[in-house]
Amino acid sequence: MKRFLLIVVILAAAIGGAWYWEQWNWQKPGPSPTYKVVMVAPGDHVAVIAQHMADAGVVSNADLFRLGLRVRNLQGTLKAGEYGFPAHLSMASVAGILASGKSIQHKLTAAEGLTAKMIYDIVAADPVLTGDAGAVPDEGTLLPETYLFTRGTTRAQMLARMAKARSEVLRKLWPARADNLPYKTREAAITLASIVEKETSIPEERRHIASVFVNRLRLGMKLQSDPTIIYDITKGYPLGRGIRESELQRPSPHNTYAIAGLPPTPICDPGKDAIAAVLNPETTDDLYFVANGRGGHVFSKSVDEQNRNVAAWRRIEQMQHLNRPLPVPELRK
Repeated sequence: MKRFLLIVVILAAAIGGAWYWEQWNWQKPGPSPTYKVVMVAPGDHVAVIAQHMADAGVVSNADLFRLGLRVRNLQGTLKAGEYGFPAHLSMASVAGILASGKSIQHKLTAAEGLTAKMIYDIVAADPVLTGDAGAVPDEGTLLPETYLFTRGTTRAQMLARMAKARSEVLRKLWPARADNLPYKTREAAITLASIVEKETSIPEERRHIASVFVNRLRLGMKLQSDPTIIYDITKGYPLGRGIRESELQRPSPHNTYAIAGLPPTPICDPGKDAIAAVLNPETTDDLYFVANGRGGHVFSKSVDEQNRNVAAWRRIEQMQHLNRPLPVPELRK
């Protein structure tokens, strides 16, 4: 009987020691001295995942990690994805990250005012996205902004997401648009928004710029927007020089000095603020604007005012060329 009790005590001590040792291994700092990234593919078995963790140095032993998962009934909680593991992470913390499903978020930024082809090229060149991007989307159909995505996202999915985001912005803003706008379709609004986007980089000016074009459309005046000329020459890339008089007069599809009304397509992919600006422009009587030499514009209601403002802008241009200090802001267009 004493021998039996001794055996029981020894077994209990062994089991207790093994339990303590496993708990200690599960909670102790891991071996990795640096941040590691590990990919878990869909369908990976728990043994494969454990081996990936060991191969990357995130855990010290694949079998111990798998045992710890089994003891705690965590095998079914692990999710596919791309995960980042900080240095010296315990097995418990590694399991928590794998169970969270919070894959690493990658970032892709398309700036407002880029053309659809420019955005397409950014998507096509992204090293994390996969697959073929397909055909270049129509101008004005993508929403430029910063997008977060996980590894495994395809280029076609990213472009579809951008198109859906632009449609969603219009879906929300269109019903609340101002009354009696001189354009009746969402496509026309996007076209004007693309012009507003290219005319100013100052958010506070967008609704005022939009009001000038709205007033011109209502009066049947030509929009006379320089970016529409540049679009036909460079497809949206910087011209790198001033617009020539011959280019102002030359008929081209988007040249709003030569054509009446809106051009046939947008000239870029406008951001949500430019779209909002043309759907709810400021109420003004202004018909003209011109650069002020300080990054913004000066607005006017009459040709005489505009001529004075243009003359002031020409003086500013000359001073800038000569590298002289600028006067108090005056003013373009």
